[in-house]
Amino acid sequence: MTADAVAGTQGYGENAAALADQYESIAFADVHRDVAHLIPTAPARIADIGAGSGRDAAALARMGHAVVAAEPTPELRQEGQRRHALPNLAWTDDALPGLSGLREQGRQFDVIMLTAVWMHLDAAERTESMASLAALLAPQGRVLMSLRHGPVPAGRRMFNVSAEETIELAAAHGLSRLHLSTREDMLDRADVHWSFLGLQRG
Repeated sequence: MTADAVAGTQGYGENAAALADQYESIAFADVHRDVAHLIPTAPARIADIGAGSGRDAAALARMGHAVVAAEPTPELRQEGQRRHALPNLAWTDDALPGLSGLREQGRQFDVIMLTAVWMHLDAAERTESMASLAALLAPQGRVLMSLRHGPVPAGRRMFNVSAEETIELAAAHGLSRLHLSTREDMLDRADVHWSFLGLQRG
């Protein structure tokens, strides 16, 4: 893992149990209602990058998908493994921007999820990360991501990343926009809102 990847996870390990409780308090269906129609109904290969507590990865596994949960923070990964032990959910220590573990295995995914992850990467990391995601996508594969907009919490590393910039970067790596919507914060923070993006490889 690169030093930059470690910096992006700053502030998460120390509070893993509390953060996991917070993540698990919101249902997968509520978080992803904007992009749920882009998740295949038939069993698919799905990677959840920055999987956190495993809430999303577990929900996808229960739908019948073969899921890989990549989480670089050991404390969160351990929380996820403890909370969600499912036969079709595999955990791995891997991180953006390189996702070297998954890429070295030659993996291909029909869907890659990035929930509240992208804004932890600086501009150079986002460019490298988009190339990594494109390399892991199967033909017609989709990237579904959410972007947080608002003040940066103390002790966290975040950047102001627009949906438009992300769509433009995706296009440079052969991914086209399928979906864009914006929404209020589900934890009722008045100064925070979210963009939900769906991107597809041609």
